[in-house]
Amino acid sequence: MSALGEFLQTRRARVRPEDVGLRPGQDRRVSGLRREEVALLANVSVDYYIRLEQGRAGNPSTAVLTAVADALRMDPAERDHLRSLSCAAPPAIPPKSPVRPQLKAMIDAMQDLPAIVVDRLSNVLAWNAAALEVVADFEAHQNLARLYFLDPGSRDYYADWETVAQDAVAVLRRASAGYADDTELAALVDELRTASPEFERFWTSQDVQNRSHCPKILNHPVAGQLTFSLESLQLPGDDGQFVITYTPSDDSTRARLAAMLVRDHSPLSQS
Repeated sequence: MSALGEFLQTRRARVRPEDVGLRPGQDRRVSGLRREEVALLANVSVDYYIRLEQGRAGNPSTAVLTAVADALRMDPAERDHLRSLSCAAPPAIPPKSPVRPQLKAMIDAMQDLPAIVVDRLSNVLAWNAAALEVVADFEAHQNLARLYFLDPGSRDYYADWETVAQDAVAVLRRASAGYADDTELAALVDELRTASPEFERFWTSQDVQNRSHCPKILNHPVAGQLTFSLESLQLPGDDGQFVITYTPSDDSTRARLAAMLVRDHSPLSQS
């Protein structure tokens, strides 16, 4: 089955008939909506919707995709993902580019604010001293998804590990729709699906989201629990690079972070 079909099936399975004004009926053999019910709600033929799930509908129009998204009650992130999966030809994979010296100088100047630069596959391309001290040993862990799923210490270090891990999978799931022919992405996903049952579970759920900010709670072995507000800023023209900053969310975190950085502890290792 196509990636589009897998995604539509998971979205269809979570919507109950009564949620959209339909009678549940008896002898239902599927969880959620049947294909013919989605077709009815989207005002398309059943045959066309079946071909859409099978990846045989050609290049569906924006109107059709909007109608299907409405029928399946998709949120904005899911609608973007649906459009990406429906593209007849995926965009060219952007070339790898090093972090610009000016960008590295900028995050280095953020002496009291942990900051990193990542690419669309969550590879950590650059980090400042505060991030190395507080977030992770990025000299050993240069991909966030591998860090979260393959390093046993991450489950204790990230107080909200489940949310952090789901977000990491959502990033890769969105990348897989935008660049379906990316061999590096495919290899990373295969590695994590094989090594981590949790990654396999999250990946199979097909969930996607657009989150440019979120809370982050770290259980630091020296400073104790630190609460940050994470901001992810996309860099136009830098081949899918993002700056991620960790801003202290309360006075206690701010004070303990400042004291820790002044004392200049050795870099945190989660190995």
